[in-house]
Amino acid sequence: MPSQKALIRRPSPRLAEGLVTHIEREKVDVDLAVEQWEAYAEALRTHGWETVEVDRADDCPDSVFVEDAVVVFRNVAPISRPGAESRRAETAGVEEAVARLGCSVNWIWEPGTLDGGDVLKVGDTVYVGRGGRTNAAGVQQLRAALEPLGARVVAVPVNKVLHLKSVVTALPDGTVIGHEPLVDTPSLFPRFLPVPEESGAHVVLLGGGKLLMAASAPKTAELLAGLGLEPVVVDISEFEKLEGCVTCLSVRLRELYV
Repeated sequence: MPSQKALIRRPSPRLAEGLVTHIEREKVDVDLAVEQWEAYAEALRTHGWETVEVDRADDCPDSVFVEDAVVVFRNVAPISRPGAESRRAETAGVEEAVARLGCSVNWIWEPGTLDGGDVLKVGDTVYVGRGGRTNAAGVQQLRAALEPLGARVVAVPVNKVLHLKSVVTALPDGTVIGHEPLVDTPSLFPRFLPVPEESGAHVVLLGGGKLLMAASAPKTAELLAGLGLEPVVVDISEFEKLEGCVTCLSVRLRELYV
């Protein structure tokens, strides 16, 4: 039976010092962020996901964005080499966690850089954002790791946002959704559905047509509900101040057959 495990990592007390690249810095309420993180984790559990907590990395302000440290395809887990040098210490705890779960661990090596937030899997197609945090060598190394498993790795330019998954994710039927003004090349995706809000581009597939989404995208939630999907809404305002979204706060492991 396929697994439904989600890696999560508690926010660092230094969260407010997290990096911002494409937006103005705003004051982050760390206590509220912890409450929001706990509600996010509870939403995962409520919808059938077993949460697995990665060891805290309190000296790493961005470590709550656990998705950036690893890519998981089937049972293979390439550990990323973050494009921001200050984030490289985040990967050790995530590597331990995926190894404990039985993943086959792989690595992105220098000169490659790759953030997990730049990787969108749609079936056997793996889209990789090539932009600020992920370089060509990182894309090549990911391709070498995943193509033997049957993946088709497609590089996508990303210039207007931090990560590929800051601008596009996919619905259960494989349709890619995005906020069109920020998508460099919508034509790269076979089926593309524009959504009205930037944060509406971010969904986590919970199973059974349920989509975990941010409270900041009510019009998109309405649009997707009208398509027969079921939005599960969480408030992640404090993480959005750091260019975070619902996808960044967990790593979903769906194909660990146990």
